[in-house]
Amino acid sequence: ARPVADPVQGQVKLVVVTGSGRSGTSSVAGTLKRLGLYIPQPEVETDERNPRGYYEPLWVAEFHKWLLNPIPVRTIDSRPNAGRIAKKAVTPQVEDELRTWLRDQLALVTDRGQTQILLKDTRAYWVYDLWQRMAEEFGAQLTSLTMLRHPAQVVRSRDAAYLSDMDRHFRRQRETTNVAAWANAAFETERVTRGNPRAFVPYYDLIGDWRAAMARAGTQLGLTYNDTSGHHPVDDFIDAGLNRSKPDWEGLEVAPNLVDLAERSWDAMNVLVETPDDDAAMKRVDVLREEYVELYESSAAIALDETTAQVAKVRKKLKKQLAEAQAEIARLKG
Repeated sequence: ARPVADPVQGQVKLVVVTGSGRSGTSSVAGTLKRLGLYIPQPEVETDERNPRGYYEPLWVAEFHKWLLNPIPVRTIDSRPNAGRIAKKAVTPQVEDELRTWLRDQLALVTDRGQTQILLKDTRAYWVYDLWQRMAEEFGAQLTSLTMLRHPAQVVRSRDAAYLSDMDRHFRRQRETTNVAAWANAAFETERVTRGNPRAFVPYYDLIGDWRAAMARAGTQLGLTYNDTSGHHPVDDFIDAGLNRSKPDWEGLEVAPNLVDLAERSWDAMNVLVETPDDDAAMKRVDVLREEYVELYESSAAIALDETTAQVAKVRKKLKKQLAEAQAEIARLKG
């Protein structure tokens, strides 16, 4: 882990908001914007899945898609080596793309007298090292705010958003891999952010008492906010009714050993809320990650024949499509 850097007066802070999808990253990013942090424009537009807004710089979202989709590395990915795959995709061209954009953004905020840039994207932790190098190159300080939400709540929220029309077999597959991906994302985010100022904010804390949750995170990250006394725009933005998913496993078809691992990982990550650099908690996360890798590799070995059969099926389908395309080309030439 890198030693935690001391703050420098007037230094620009890059605040990376990340966390598993459906964990409240948009809610906390919208809160930080209303507290005075600057989001590079334009932002990702709202849609039916998030009508209240994503508060995500469009360029950052497209940059991560351009980098990670071809590999492919998912927003939350259950593969323990997904981080290494992402790092191998970082070429000098990728660095130049980010360097050019970040240079322009830093010049813009400096002219405006701002020192806190909000960079929200749930994929950022896969290439956190890339952001770290670019921040150091420009003398900025990279910090992170990670949203924590119980894995069962995350899976239920993803079910409602993406799987409402799917059959039971498909839902079971996606629920299982989403729990695994939640754990893997937690391990990866915790590991890569060590040594930098960081905060972990439980979703329930944010919607329950946003002032207390954000005051704690602000102190941990060295942020400054606008005046929060009296009625504040965040009061109208945060909706406690959004927390509709239950933090239990009833009705979810996930293997008991994976549920047990996810629960213990949830407990370990929550220790970091009050003490983000708790040595015992970080060691516990490392042990849990090793356990997860063993479980993942064993599961992959059990499913090897199924995987092989699926690959053969896809190849057969592609071969048929190619033959049909060649026949159509021959017909058109004729």
